[in-house]
Amino acid sequence: MRFLKPLLLLPLCWLSAVHAGTAIVIGGALKSDNDAVWERIVEEAGGPGARIAVFATAAANPERSAGLIVATLNRHGAHAEAIPVAPRLKDVDLQAQLNNPALIAKVAASKAVFFSGGAQEFIVDTLQPGGQPTAMLKAIWQVFDGGGVVAGTSAGAAIMSRMMFRDAQDNLQILKGQWRERQEYDRGLGFVGPELFIDQHFLKRGRIGRMLPAMRSLGFKTGLGVEENTAAVVKGSQVEIVGARGALLVDLSEATSDARVPAFNLRGAVISYLDRGDRHDLKTGVTTPAPHKLREAKIDPTASDYKPYLRHDQYFLDILADSAIVTAMAQLLDSPFPEVRGLAYRAKPRPGDLSPDLGFEFRLTKGPGMVGWFSGALGGEDYTVLKVRLDVTPVRMATPLFTPLQAN
Repeated sequence: MRFLKPLLLLPLCWLSAVHAGTAIVIGGALKSDNDAVWERIVEEAGGPGARIAVFATAAANPERSAGLIVATLNRHGAHAEAIPVAPRLKDVDLQAQLNNPALIAKVAASKAVFFSGGAQEFIVDTLQPGGQPTAMLKAIWQVFDGGGVVAGTSAGAAIMSRMMFRDAQDNLQILKGQWRERQEYDRGLGFVGPELFIDQHFLKRGRIGRMLPAMRSLGFKTGLGVEENTAAVVKGSQVEIVGARGALLVDLSEATSDARVPAFNLRGAVISYLDRGDRHDLKTGVTTPAPHKLREAKIDPTASDYKPYLRHDQYFLDILADSAIVTAMAQLLDSPFPEVRGLAYRAKPRPGDLSPDLGFEFRLTKGPGMVGWFSGALGGEDYTVLKVRLDVTPVRMATPLFTPLQAN
């Protein structure tokens, strides 16, 4: 089975322009007490009294989701209001609401728009049927182009790039080649611009496993995977991480694949972990760590005074486990070893699994420019790790993986 070839996808004309707005990409599971994120949304929208239109279009229970979001935004000083445009709203004519001039005008007069979590296909199918923007979506773009904010959590984050995951829950299936238009992937709304690919719930769900093959297939060089209860504030080329944790920045500008190998493979990817408070310029590639990190010594494996803190050599048996990729990056940065490896595979195959004996080895190495910072100032063991080299090699796993020892 030959893996996906990169697709040449032209962005819509209304996505190719330079936009004045701020996209706030929230990785999902946003807690109501995460003041840093909620306050930042209100601040970017103009401060206390900012009018924010809330779309629970993706939600399974739109009334409940919209109500909770509206209440939380208003508690942080906004003037938020639910816009009743959602396929799962009971006793509501969706098309009538979608084309309601009064609702469209209310959205256009807002300073920010907030998309809830749920199923992102509901957002694109409702606001952009057949790839064509509705009048309601044009009103949202009017807010954004006027210097306003578009924020979204979970499903509301997925729609931020011009192409998105539609329904691609199984990382290993994507790695093995399951990739169908309007099933695993679809066109997004593109608020972060045509060149940045977005994913969410990223560390918690090990989604590096699906981002790498998706970016290769869709032709993206830069990707940003945002962790839960965390936001990436994207304004032009500037990215700032706010909230509980961080985001993984993926750079495939120099990555290559071997077309002779009949499965996904990758060499020369570069990944960086941006922690809360860190800033990154997508245009220049320069990362500025959070102020509390800069008060600590930089960790540079090439420096003459480099003294690694970690002494054990760890192999990750599930590199797609919760936060495993970032743990491996920190292990590489702060240990004397030149590489860290880990496996992505399923020891107990499921019905319908592609190539049950196929796995992937992830090899992280210390490349040019790899540096980092560590701080415990916020109560955790917080690393920023920049420019780790990553190769992914398909491997054939033993089936079964092991057999019991027999008595002598």
